[in-house]
Amino acid sequence: MTSVVSSPPRTIRIGSRKSQLALVQTYWVQEQLQKSFPDITFEVHTMSTQGDKILDVALAKIGDKGLFTKELELGMINQEIDFAVHSLKDLPTNLPEGLTLAAITERENPADALVLHEKHKGLQIDTLPEGAVIGTSSLRRLAQLRNKFPHFNFKDVRGNLITRMAKLDAGEYDALILAVAGLERLGMSDRIHQILPKEISLHAVGQGALGIECRADDTELISLLKAIEHPPTRDRCLAERAFLRDLEGGCQVPIGVNTEINGDDLTLTGIVASVDGQKLVKDTVTGTAKNAEQVGTELANILRQQGAQEILAEIFTEIQRGA
Repeated sequence: MTSVVSSPPRTIRIGSRKSQLALVQTYWVQEQLQKSFPDITFEVHTMSTQGDKILDVALAKIGDKGLFTKELELGMINQEIDFAVHSLKDLPTNLPEGLTLAAITERENPADALVLHEKHKGLQIDTLPEGAVIGTSSLRRLAQLRNKFPHFNFKDVRGNLITRMAKLDAGEYDALILAVAGLERLGMSDRIHQILPKEISLHAVGQGALGIECRADDTELISLLKAIEHPPTRDRCLAERAFLRDLEGGCQVPIGVNTEINGDDLTLTGIVASVDGQKLVKDTVTGTAKNAEQVGTELANILRQQGAQEILAEIFTEIQRGA
């Protein structure tokens, strides 16, 4: 009698940052894949990234586009992990050679949220007192809010979400501007006092979605990861990422977007603003969702003609000077 030797089921290693939010997101991906492929073992491996370690410098001044991704990407290249789960807004638009964006999950609310100190309970962003201290680590949020509310005092805030909330509650800030999606994923929706409308703050490219990155030659894994991809979110985010990439903007520049899909049509609105909020260009393009990246490229060209490149060049010069 001939015995049949079956190959052992594959174990797939998932890379994640160590922050609470990153782990919540990664465990969610693990759970979804485990449901779809019960015969495969999915293990979570954690790593610390440069962005997690440098907490005393504003993100824009560190001058690196892969602050929260490089160590995870190196882990994939070195075969230490098989894929990584990122907040898509943190993932640069140009990936290292040999890696690919394999899947984009369904997006949570991509908007920004106003979170207030308890003494301002009941207020909204336009009723906060003059001189209110607003905490944000995002040049995108800073530029748009300075444009609308120049009478506020804006102050950088670093650390993970829990740390930032603790600083707010301790009275260091009157309010924080944070991503709705992060607050919701950590079960902190009750801390949201106002979801900022797009007329006040266009969100970051990819905000609210998870990007799953893996080695480009691992076709078996890419096929598995497609099981948790959300095509409408993918199309919206590909348009946004093409817009950002064509403007040569990194994660830490004042570029905001909003995308909507209506049937086969995809509408992308984009903004580029100076850090002081004084210069701002904004426009909207509609195209087909199946040509999402072309929509992003078209909008980038339009804003470039309106002066976006000059605004970004000034910002990069300021950052390099340490302004």
